[in-house]
Amino acid sequence: MVKDLQEMAMDAEESAAIDDVEADALNDEPAGQIERFIKEKFSKAETARRSDEERWIQSYRNYRGLYGPEVQFTSTEKSRVFVKVTKTKVLAAYGQLVEVLFGGNRFPLGINPTVLPEGVEDTVSVETNPQLKEALGETETGATDPNQLLPGETLPEFNDRVGPLKDDLSAVEEDVEFKPGKSPSAVQFHPAMIAAKKMEKKIHDQLEESNAKKQLRSAAFEAALFGTGIMKGPFAVDKEYPNWDEEGEYNPVFKTVPQTSNVSIWNFYPDPDANNMDEAEYVIERHKMSRSQLRALKRRPFFRENAIDKALEIGENYNKEWWEHAMDESNEDDYSQRFEVLEFWGFVDREIIEQYDIDIPKELKDVEQVSVNAWVCNSCVLRLVMNPFTPAYLPYYATPYEMNPYNIFGVGIAENMDDTQTLMNGFMRMSVDNAALSGNLLIEVDETNLVPGQDLTVYPGKVFRRQGGAPGQGIFGTKFPNVAGENMQMFDKARQLSDESTGFPSFAHGQTGIQGVGRTASGISMLMNAANGSIRNVIKNVDDYLLGPLGKAFFNFNMQFDFDPAIKGDLEVKAQGTESLMANEVRSQRLMQFMQTVSNPALAPFARMDYIVREIAKSMDLDPDKVANSMSQAAVQAEILKKFQAQNPPPAPPQGMMPQQQGQPPAPPGGQVEDTQGSGGGTIGTGSVPTPQEPGFTGDQGPIQ
Repeated sequence: MVKDLQEMAMDAEESAAIDDVEADALNDEPAGQIERFIKEKFSKAETARRSDEERWIQSYRNYRGLYGPEVQFTSTEKSRVFVKVTKTKVLAAYGQLVEVLFGGNRFPLGINPTVLPEGVEDTVSVETNPQLKEALGETETGATDPNQLLPGETLPEFNDRVGPLKDDLSAVEEDVEFKPGKSPSAVQFHPAMIAAKKMEKKIHDQLEESNAKKQLRSAAFEAALFGTGIMKGPFAVDKEYPNWDEEGEYNPVFKTVPQTSNVSIWNFYPDPDANNMDEAEYVIERHKMSRSQLRALKRRPFFRENAIDKALEIGENYNKEWWEHAMDESNEDDYSQRFEVLEFWGFVDREIIEQYDIDIPKELKDVEQVSVNAWVCNSCVLRLVMNPFTPAYLPYYATPYEMNPYNIFGVGIAENMDDTQTLMNGFMRMSVDNAALSGNLLIEVDETNLVPGQDLTVYPGKVFRRQGGAPGQGIFGTKFPNVAGENMQMFDKARQLSDESTGFPSFAHGQTGIQGVGRTASGISMLMNAANGSIRNVIKNVDDYLLGPLGKAFFNFNMQFDFDPAIKGDLEVKAQGTESLMANEVRSQRLMQFMQTVSNPALAPFARMDYIVREIAKSMDLDPDKVANSMSQAAVQAEILKKFQAQNPPPAPPQGMMPQQQGQPPAPPGGQVEDTQGSGGGTIGTGSVPTPQEPGFTGDQGPIQ
């Protein structure tokens, strides 16, 4: 009895504690304001995307091969077959996206200097101080042409005046490369290029370290299936690196690194008034967290431990959305043992933010709205900070598979072939039902001719007893007509329509039996070019809406938070997914053809052979830094080869034989090689000389009259 009373008292205390927590949360006016503000935005975004959710559910069902509740079967329809052509095409499109993005074993992102890097000229002369400027003949009012001599100056005097000035460049010797410039005193200066290569390598390392390939593959899959792929980041996180000391104890090393991740389309709630992410004023991400995940937020910076504890004490609050029930085949109840956490990025009224202990920059004191990041759960503000990025931007990137000009969410493979998938299912079900009918006899029984009381079940070897003297036949078998061929023709037509509606032909994912133009090599090439044209638009969207903005975000992150001056400069980010679409073999062939073109001595000075060689190595999946020399290394190798050839000349041909001209075919038996170039190296043609008394011999005809 005493124990029961104690338990009742404890329950009462727990209930009172929960009530107090809820009351405190409600009485916290700033928390209530920000929480209501985010809830209103979330409700608006949730309502606006309801039609998009219906499209995604239908796409999901077509991918999984599931019929929705709107499909009603009649009692005569026995077949429930679902032909999953949608799954085949979605996986094929996804595979091609991944192959284009990561087929070269590197991220399709490049960092290049701007066309005119700020503060850097293409050629920098040696006039680096007033004395040098004076020596070169430059005045304050203007500069003379460095290629011109000073009045009364001879060329030896010019060389004596300018030559020693190169010693003053020793301080920047590592950043300059001596090449022919505007004048004998000019040098090529490329510090922006050096910074670009270092920045590119750093970003690639950061993406590799954050497992970005896996995240991008998830985004590519949802883009092919639902029409939109979403990435998020970068964010500074403390990553754990395994480490064991000499005694075998585990002492991990923590390092702060930028992290990027994929965001499922189902948890992404953007500003419904925006047509793209550049126009969006806010984004809300919905998290489904367990107790341990919610508690782990305490270890992340700027999260409020007291608020997290309050949210945990209130209890789980996650309720399933309608689309979760539609995707969940187990039909569980609405309530889940999880917490719903809303992550908000966007603009909030400055008056609301001022109620919190948050430092607002001086330049934002007079603005009406400020960009913040807020996390809320159970009416508790778990985190509220100013947007850490400068300039402020929303760290979400949504790429459409196919553009929807009036919606952030694009159109995917599954939606484009929704109608044709329905047609294929219908014709296939009719074919199966018809085959079942036509493959069996329809039995008719005249019971007046049979002995009453018999079992009328039909099976092989069955014996029926007839009435004695009864006229006619008692059992009849009727054959149902087979029209499955006509239904399958309609099925094939619907499948062809799916090729046209998706822009992804069946032969591209291994279908055999291609008819018409696709049966020839040239026809297949033409069809492949058409298919590449369709996927090229998709890759262009990935470049413009995902890879480019994500690469720029990593670039801005390093410019803002990395203090290494060697990676900084006036640089630009370029997404290179479209360039990767061209097959390596084709690209290599074109590069080789270009090399043959510029082998002409008149065109050779205009070609960047070092770049061409590096690109050829890339097209062969080779590391150009390991297999290709720089210009200086190439010059050294050329000198070594020249000396080797001088010391080891080619062997002379045997006596009595003329060395065969390069490019000429060997002489045929009994004749000489034709002199096609007119250089006198052979006869006009081969053949035999006519003998006397034979046709063609004119030696016996005497002098010509």
